[in-house]
Amino acid sequence: MAGIYIHFPFCKQACYYCDFHFSTQLENKGKLVEAICEELALQKEYLSSEPVETIYFGGGTPSLMDEKELHQVFNAIQNNFRLEGLPEITLEANPDDLSLQNLSVFKKVGINRLSIGIQSFDDSVLKYLNRAHSGYDALCSVRQAHELGFTNISIDLIFAIPGQTDEQWIKNIQQAIALAPQHISCYSLTIEEKTVFGNWKKKGKLVAQSDDVAARQMEILMTLLSQHDFEQYEISNFAKPGFYSRHNSNYWKQKKYLGVGPSAHSFNLVSRQFNIKNNWEYIRSLSLGKIPCEVEMLSHTNTINEYIMTSLRTAAGCDLNFLYEKYQYDLPSSAQNELKRFYHLDLLRLTNHHLLLTPAGKLVADKIAADLFIEE
Repeated sequence: MAGIYIHFPFCKQACYYCDFHFSTQLENKGKLVEAICEELALQKEYLSSEPVETIYFGGGTPSLMDEKELHQVFNAIQNNFRLEGLPEITLEANPDDLSLQNLSVFKKVGINRLSIGIQSFDDSVLKYLNRAHSGYDALCSVRQAHELGFTNISIDLIFAIPGQTDEQWIKNIQQAIALAPQHISCYSLTIEEKTVFGNWKKKGKLVAQSDDVAARQMEILMTLLSQHDFEQYEISNFAKPGFYSRHNSNYWKQKKYLGVGPSAHSFNLVSRQFNIKNNWEYIRSLSLGKIPCEVEMLSHTNTINEYIMTSLRTAAGCDLNFLYEKYQYDLPSSAQNELKRFYHLDLLRLTNHHLLLTPAGKLVADKIAADLFIEE
């Protein structure tokens, strides 16, 4: 089973923390959609005829796509790939785009999962982040999605925002729970260099929250969501039983996926492919029948390290038997000292030949994974 990711690189305005590839020049989105459809046709062999079980529209802000553009992309997918059963089809959306009319269009074209980028319900925080919606818009978007019959709704929140208190964060979580979504994704704010926040930090206008604050707010999140029957199936992702994101889960399981659009990444088990981060060059290249990308062949070491990193982040953990059978790598013997240290610090535990992060370990997952990597 495989997945397709569509990167739609347009937004109404730039959020101050975002370093994803996007443009606010919306007049070219029609040409970009045509180029995406051309790339889908050129990439029809990339997944080796494996059936597609998930489609994910990300960005950018794909909720800016109109009915015609969505149909164009769906037709290109159906004409070039084999869909399996009832695919999970996710659309990332901003609250201000989710009018009843737009929601009706999304449902009509086949979207069956919404990922709503709320980030906060607090108007002052939203203004600080330069989001285009209000807290009221956020509430309405989820309620209207429920009203239109969407039964698989995810919402995104951000914590460790400068100036945001624990009390404000708790209020955000409680509001999210009250809206009864099936899925909640939460991310600690990272100050990226090439963003407005990155520039502010360089000039001393912004001081990032400390690691201690970020860790405490993550612990608050895990406690509250657990009390309301959300399962933390990946460090940043919580879901009601039966509502794990199939698309994202397949990334962590190292299944094949095709990424289409400027800046999109693809993975076919033997290599990674990276599309150019330039809308005009992307459109120009596809008009000539060429995919503007770089290809990186994955070494044995790359593949092992990637599995360690992605699997540790999940509730299933790192399967030591799988590592040995698939890659002939004996992690317990090769990283004996590191594992002893993590066991002693109560950051990792071993259960049925699976390495699992403890609650404390989830706060430093990237560091643990890095210490377990094989050096090239």
